[in-house]
Amino acid sequence: MKWWRRIATVDMAFIAVVTLLASLVASWLKQFPGFSLFGALIIALLIGMAVQFPIRGAYVGGNAERKAGVKDAAGLISNKLLRLGIILLGFKLNLEVLFTQGVKCLPIAAVVVTLVIVVCYAIARRLGVDPMLAILTAGGTGICGAAAVMGLAGSIQVPDDRQDEKNDDVTMAVAIVAIMGTVFALIEIALGPFTGMTTTQLGITAGASLHEIAHAVAAGDAFGAVDIATIMKLSRVLMLVFAAVAIAYWWGRRHVDDADRAAGKRASVFPWFMLGFIGASVIGTFVPALAAITPTLVDFAYIVLGMAMAALGINVNFRAIASKGRMALLASFLTSVLLMCFAAGVALLLF
Repeated sequence: MKWWRRIATVDMAFIAVVTLLASLVASWLKQFPGFSLFGALIIALLIGMAVQFPIRGAYVGGNAERKAGVKDAAGLISNKLLRLGIILLGFKLNLEVLFTQGVKCLPIAAVVVTLVIVVCYAIARRLGVDPMLAILTAGGTGICGAAAVMGLAGSIQVPDDRQDEKNDDVTMAVAIVAIMGTVFALIEIALGPFTGMTTTQLGITAGASLHEIAHAVAAGDAFGAVDIATIMKLSRVLMLVFAAVAIAYWWGRRHVDDADRAAGKRASVFPWFMLGFIGASVIGTFVPALAAITPTLVDFAYIVLGMAMAALGINVNFRAIASKGRMALLASFLTSVLLMCFAAGVALLLF
């Protein structure tokens, strides 16, 4: 059945309302101390994971048809809204600022993202992590946390019978980069004053090494360098476009088997929604009439992405995550240590 025919169901309406409420609550909670370090997307995921139990007990019960409907609705929301949210997130990128004030940050971002993805993936695979979880964890660690995981997930095609496994890997990767980002944000904030680095160097280190935008902003604010930390971080966010295209091509060539090719499935699928991300960035930067509503569009992007994250949480398989996540967490930790040291070295050398 085509996806648009699956929208007009009671289960879809129910899950849409639940995920919207979860996203709105997450957006409200992120303004409070402690919650702000996690960000709205992570909070929405946690809410989704929590509400799956009352949904099963009070709404689904023993009704197999309703269980299938809930699973399908949550899967559709997480799949389609994550692409829409990533496109709208493009309005957050001011290309004029990046290509003027951030001109020195862009090549650093390209090197950081490339090295981190390659190194983290290699470490994860050496530790026995499966390829999907390894590449999603590597992308989230190297680019921009949860948004990068979701963006890369939208670029990677898997057979229908592996979609649940992919969703679990997405959830696990998001959780890993959230934990690592928070831990290393606290480490950098604590150690920063004792390093002897200048304010600018501390801001560059935070923007080049921390995972979520919220983490980089929090650390940059603590150092009095929020502007340069944000520019450095957004330079890494821009790399999501190139990483998504490259990884989509690589995944298709490396992980689509001969049987799938014989059945007519494409070896690689271009992530067209990334063109929307770039288009939104261009429009938000060079169309003055939209300047006043750009913050509203970005807020809406986070609401949409929050719904997708909550939907992922509703369908998450806790047993699969518990059994698969430990080595991926270790890979992200080891890579994050290397990343922090590399970012500090670059900041000392170039700033």
